[in-house]
Amino acid sequence: MNLGEFQKWLAIGSGVGIAISGADLLVTVIRMRPGGVTILGESTIAGFRDAPAAEWGEQYAGFLRKLDAGHRAATVLLPRDEIVVRQVHLPGVADKDLASAIRFEMDSLQPYSEGEAVFDWARIGKSSSILVGIARRETIDEYSDLFAKAGVKVRALTFSAAAIYAALRVYGLPAAGILAWSGTEAYGESESKPLFSAQFESQSPRASVSALSELRLPAETEPQVLEALLPSPIAAPADTDLSRTALPYATALAGAVPQPALSLNLLPKEQRQATSRLRYIPSAALAAIVLLLAIAALAYPRYADRRYLGLLQREIQKIEPRAQQAIALDRQIASIRNRTQVLDDFRRQTKTDMDAVREMTQILKAPAWLNSLLMTREQINIGGEAEQAAPLLKLLDSSKYFQNSEFTLPLSRSPGGDMFSIRLVRRTAVP
Repeated sequence: MNLGEFQKWLAIGSGVGIAISGADLLVTVIRMRPGGVTILGESTIAGFRDAPAAEWGEQYAGFLRKLDAGHRAATVLLPRDEIVVRQVHLPGVADKDLASAIRFEMDSLQPYSEGEAVFDWARIGKSSSILVGIARRETIDEYSDLFAKAGVKVRALTFSAAAIYAALRVYGLPAAGILAWSGTEAYGESESKPLFSAQFESQSPRASVSALSELRLPAETEPQVLEALLPSPIAAPADTDLSRTALPYATALAGAVPQPALSLNLLPKEQRQATSRLRYIPSAALAAIVLLLAIAALAYPRYADRRYLGLLQREIQKIEPRAQQAIALDRQIASIRNRTQVLDDFRRQTKTDMDAVREMTQILKAPAWLNSLLMTREQINIGGEAEQAAPLLKLLDSSKYFQNSEFTLPLSRSPGGDMFSIRLVRRTAVP
């Protein structure tokens, strides 16, 4: 089972996503199962900033009650222009030291004075890049007070980069090298830049080229709309328009996952609200069963292999003494064979030497005679006297025992004939 299939079976939960879009709130409620995502409903709360909080809060609560989701806490997506998003590259820094390293870098990451900023951070996948979200404390306090007055349960205040990254990984890993637009906001991923998020003045070809350059993607890479990358819902109300509600949809997906791939929450911990735990019991039980089955499926082959290996080891131990005896006998046989071969070679070489001497005697007939003969395995050096020494080379090379004969010293005359010194190469295989 690969990572995508494993994540698919863990995709169990429900989520409420709220995106702050200008003066409106875009609300999306989803239910997520391994078979796909169902959009239970969408709603727009217009002019929430100017309307009384109790009024639009009741509108929101009524919408959730219709979907049997009144108990659920929402994940709120803050406006992109109210968030400072930074990436910090910290190679070699262990997770336990990241908090100190991020705090050390904060002065250079945010434009606010000391004490004015609220921030959160998380490692992007398994890379050395850290995503940091920073907002003005006054902004966070304003939104948290506003939602509290409206009676809206809020579990997290997050931003688009973190929500989209987590949403794309609900059912597995997305394709490598992507660029998507949501309005004037660009989101991308690539091998050189694990996450890219930026706000542009407009969604123009020039802005796409700039984003692709940041991602180090080929210029011909086709930008997509965000809703095309998100998991397609298997069911949704007839009036659903993901081109308008892609961000709250992504936020709801990220909020429905118990452990999102990237989680950044700017809401103070003491103000975070969670959905009633009793509601999670059926989903948790189902997830536990699925997890146990997955673990069993993964563990059984290893268990079977260990059991089979144990049986083999016991059988090997039984026959090990006999195997050692067989190995010792093989060594003795090899040693005897080698000694026999040495004796055979020695006897064969003696016969070969005697044959060479006999052949030399037949070629160098009287009145020729030798006064020296030096024989090795490869060659023979002879010296002596003959009436005519020049024809001796041809006679020696015509023998089946010798080849490549040559004079090693110039011929000299004596009263009895030519004095010679010849070197011969012995033939390796005598026909």
